[in-house]
Amino acid sequence: MRSNTLRIGSTTFVWGRQTYVMGIINVTPDSFSGDGLMHGDNWIQQAVAQGRKFTQEGAHLLDVGGESTRPGAETIEVEEELKRVVPVIEALAAKVDVPISVDTYKAKVAAAALDAGAQMVNDVWGLRMDPNMADLCAKRKVPVVVMHNRSHPRNAVQEERLGGRYLGTTYDDLLADVANELQHSINLAKTAGIPDERIIIDPGIGFGKTVEQNLTLLKHLDKLTSLGYPILLGTSNKSMIGYTLDLPPDERVEGTAATVAIGIDRGADIIRVHQVREMSRVARMTDAIVRPARPG
Repeated sequence: MRSNTLRIGSTTFVWGRQTYVMGIINVTPDSFSGDGLMHGDNWIQQAVAQGRKFTQEGAHLLDVGGESTRPGAETIEVEEELKRVVPVIEALAAKVDVPISVDTYKAKVAAAALDAGAQMVNDVWGLRMDPNMADLCAKRKVPVVVMHNRSHPRNAVQEERLGGRYLGTTYDDLLADVANELQHSINLAKTAGIPDERIIIDPGIGFGKTVEQNLTLLKHLDKLTSLGYPILLGTSNKSMIGYTLDLPPDERVEGTAATVAIGIDRGADIIRVHQVREMSRVARMTDAIVRPARPG
């Protein structure tokens, strides 16, 4: 059962009042969008500067990830992921006053990130990859984002200009299958003792879905509101935009804006984005149109 509010650190999120913006901090050398910060010797300072900039531009949360999840990306060892995310989270926590989320599906990384100052876990495998993740989030009393994911390397294809995408991913009924698999992740969370108010769902745009399936899922995102949990939407710069508009990642801001506006209209509560300033404006404008007027 969806709760109207969620406290993360010192910030209270009131679902339905506005759309919240999550800024992406990619501590990787190979982000699909070209914004990975693992270059040169001052990458930690670059990450902090980006985080501070994002908060000034309107980000309500920051999401720090150390492993690329683009189609076909290589996995990295736990120790390497720890080396990437822990110092950045420690440095960010001392400089920003918004909650920090760690983007990982590995419980060991999540635990170290929480120790370093993160206050939320964003699990792209919906608690299904690491059997210890649900228990960790329950024990630490932190919110968790459970994402739908059917990614498989054999279905990923790469094109130099437009990047990776998935082909040949089949569903019996796309919307029903996504909802049922999200419910499975929700059940894992609840069985571990994570209360409803600390569960957020993500439809997993771009993860094990073809371009057409992603577009359909976005169009009918409102069907997932029946699950009863806040929805995080991550469409920013993704390949469904690139292949629809025939544009590389650094030219997808307008396409991203369209997906953000439609997503908010269909029920998204949080948007996860690379361009915080621009998408904050899109969110505020869309909210003015689609959110119910509030007294006073």
